[in-house]
Amino acid sequence: MFFVVFILTSALSVNSLPSDIEKGRRKVVHVLEDDTGAVIVQTAPGKVVTHRGGSITLPCRFHHEPENTDPARIRIKWTKVTDALQFEDVFVALGRQQRVFGSYRGRVFLENAGPGDASVIIQNVTLDDYGRYECEVTNDMEDDTGFVNLDLEGVVFPYYPREGRYKLNYHQAEDACKQQDAILASHSQLHKAWLEGLDWCNAGWLEDGSVQYPISHPRDQCGRRDTPAGVRNYGYRHKEDERYDAFCFTSKLNGKVYFLKRFKKVNYAEATKACIRDGSVVAKVGQVYAAWKFQLLDRCEAGWLEDGSIRYPIVNPRSRCGGSHPGVRHLGFPDKKFRLYGVYCFRKNKDETAGGIETTKGPKDGLTRRKSSNSVPMNATRVI
Repeated sequence: MFFVVFILTSALSVNSLPSDIEKGRRKVVHVLEDDTGAVIVQTAPGKVVTHRGGSITLPCRFHHEPENTDPARIRIKWTKVTDALQFEDVFVALGRQQRVFGSYRGRVFLENAGPGDASVIIQNVTLDDYGRYECEVTNDMEDDTGFVNLDLEGVVFPYYPREGRYKLNYHQAEDACKQQDAILASHSQLHKAWLEGLDWCNAGWLEDGSVQYPISHPRDQCGRRDTPAGVRNYGYRHKEDERYDAFCFTSKLNGKVYFLKRFKKVNYAEATKACIRDGSVVAKVGQVYAAWKFQLLDRCEAGWLEDGSIRYPIVNPRSRCGGSHPGVRHLGFPDKKFRLYGVYCFRKNKDETAGGIETTKGPKDGLTRRKSSNSVPMNATRVI
């Protein structure tokens, strides 16, 4: 018996492409036949793209010989693969029996678009869903696999804590990003940010355990002026003993960041209370970056953030607003008790489908789980 799986990949971006494209065009998949009669499948390159809170289909189709094989004997399994070649179970189905694992419970369903369709739908996509997925289809002793890359629209930002620069080991960097509504960025995310203009002269951890930093404008204090621009790489470092900054990644918000208008400036404790009285909380660093990127938040007023730093987002650079490039300006970590500033608050959407986030209705009863953009052209971050 011959058995093969093929992936239909696409470059669709949920809520980011024109409506005529969003209707589901898929790239052509060429199926050839060799001299032995075996089918050779060529998959179109690419990835599927969405944002946090969106819904996306991970496309996978299969063909088996003979075609009259009992569907109840076909096993479909989806697994997430990390850079460290670790595997996380996502979904498995054998005939009508299905199981969803871990954080994917209640969010992952078979698309069930007809015979040979092993595609799954992920709803309410999270930052942690970013990555590479394996689709494995098995029929008795025959099996084959294919891969789909799930990418997220978002923004990369450098981060260091109040204690100063180069104070974080890998695990502390990972926690620091999560505390700021983000995850450690991947190399591809950092490289994309560099292409968009990110220039940062301090090395930071990435999610694969490597340490890198992006340089758009070579200079002597950042690896010599005569070296080419690019993402500088220190390689994989000791995750426990070595300390650097972090490069974090975040995506679209399920809520709104805003500068709270007040008659007077406040210290950190007063800022926290002011946001709470307004039905919000003090915004995290990742939330301000997401608002700058997707909501085009532009405010030339410095304000407290949740980590005790003072920042403000600039989309349209102008005099007296911190330089000639767009970015989130950073004024450091002042004394929380005696220094007075404004405050940026974050209010979560009451309806998780608000804000233009597309949701996909769950499958019919037979498929429910069972028990067992707008963007800113320059992503330059400046310290003033």
